[in-house]
Amino acid sequence: MGPNLRVSRRLAILLDDLVRIPGTKQGVGLDALLGLIPGFGDLLGSGISGAIMFDAVRARVPVPVLARMAWNLLRDAALGLVPLVGDAADVAHRANVRNYRLLEKAVAANPNPGPPTVGYIVAALALTVLPLLVTVTLGVVTLVLLFRWVTG
Repeated sequence: MGPNLRVSRRLAILLDDLVRIPGTKQGVGLDALLGLIPGFGDLLGSGISGAIMFDAVRARVPVPVLARMAWNLLRDAALGLVPLVGDAADVAHRANVRNYRLLEKAVAANPNPGPPTVGYIVAALALTVLPLLVTVTLGVVTLVLLFRWVTG
């Protein structure tokens, strides 16, 4: 039996698809709302998004899939840098739903992978931590710049 992905599915919905925009198929979630808080919101959203990456590592999805998932999170963080326009683009990008679909597809293709190798663990750690480190850095830089702008 493969891993239980219920938590990742719920997080993807919570973050990207909680409420449907009337008249569209587009959803909006907590990630978009958090993104409106300069620096800190994107940091918090990325931290929560990391749980889906953690599930992917636990399920031992292939490294190329982890790399795509990390890229989705890095794009999400980069979009969050642009006030309002970036947040709207973030809603359309839906990194968490994309990552959940990648996770689900990888698990369906190989529900019972063998034990991880040292190389897998190193690559998985790097691909999981890198987006979080970039997001933390971007969040801190944003907060510093905001503070400097406010204190003039």
